Amino acid sequence: MLIYLPIAEMPVAVLLILLVSGAVGFVSGMVGVGGGFIMTPALLFLGVPAPVAVATGASQIAATSFSGIMTRTRRKSVDWRMGLLLSIGGVVGSAGGVALFERLLRLGQLDLIVSVLYLILLSGVGFLMVRESYQFWRGRPTKSVSVLRRPVKSIAHNLPFRIRFPRSGLYISVLPPLGIGFAIGALSAIMGIGGGFILIPAMIYLLRMPTNVVIGTSQFQVLVIASLIVVLQSIATQTVDLVLALLLMAGGVVGAQIGARVGAGLKAEYVRGILGALLMAASIKFLLDLVIPPEEAYVLGAGMW
Repeated sequence: MLIYLPIAEMPVAVLLILLVSGAVGFVSGMVGVGGGFIMTPALLFLGVPAPVAVATGASQIAATSFSGIMTRTRRKSVDWRMGLLLSIGGVVGSAGGVALFERLLRLGQLDLIVSVLYLILLSGVGFLMVRESYQFWRGRPTKSVSVLRRPVKSIAHNLPFRIRFPRSGLYISVLPPLGIGFAIGALSAIMGIGGGFILIPAMIYLLRMPTNVVIGTSQFQVLVIASLIVVLQSIATQTVDLVLALLLMAGGVVGAQIGARVGAGLKAEYVRGILGALLMAASIKFLLDLVIPPEEAYVLGAGMW
């Protein structure tokens, strides 16, 4: 069954959107991230205009994050104080990101910028995930710090304005969490990502948070920022398609619940390897789109985006 998307101005197959959002939610549930770094490229590949894909994809991120955080809250694996600081930085960053998003949209450079950023991030993160999974499979773990081990100190322990985070067992400066939140918020607004695949390593390696509270705290920050971005994009650019958003949220929530159950029985290194391979495959698609000349030199009516 086809349904017309009023903001994207195109018909889509309902079942296809539900399957794609469900699959993204499934992957998100397994690895504990929002899934925007998969959802937004998937929408772009389905022909959804970049501004609509970026702005509307945030709704699916918010839905899957809310679904995940409910489970983490019951397990008491959320550091609310840390999540609040990350969210404060993220609010400021997302406001600036939306302003930049609107500027790029007016200049007609949004599609190019989004594609280049995705190419860099997906290929880099994907390569690191595949490399770590391969070395684990070969029985040779990386010499770098494993995500399963937490070094004692980082720069966050030496900067001023330190406070205690009882849930994480930390006594660190508030400046790094605010800075990390700001960067994630800005990227989320421009690229339509939740930022979890960047936020989680940053919380482990830079803030030295224990892994048992990282995912839940990350999902709290992602929920706050993704929800804010949907509102800001609706006001500033009017590129949030509510019909598409409802379909994405419906499929994403169901997929996230299933993925969380399946992921509990898999080794984290294998899950990261599969996810890394998907990211690298997506980055190759973005690279081909950037270097291969399009069939049409221009498209009438594209100026509205």
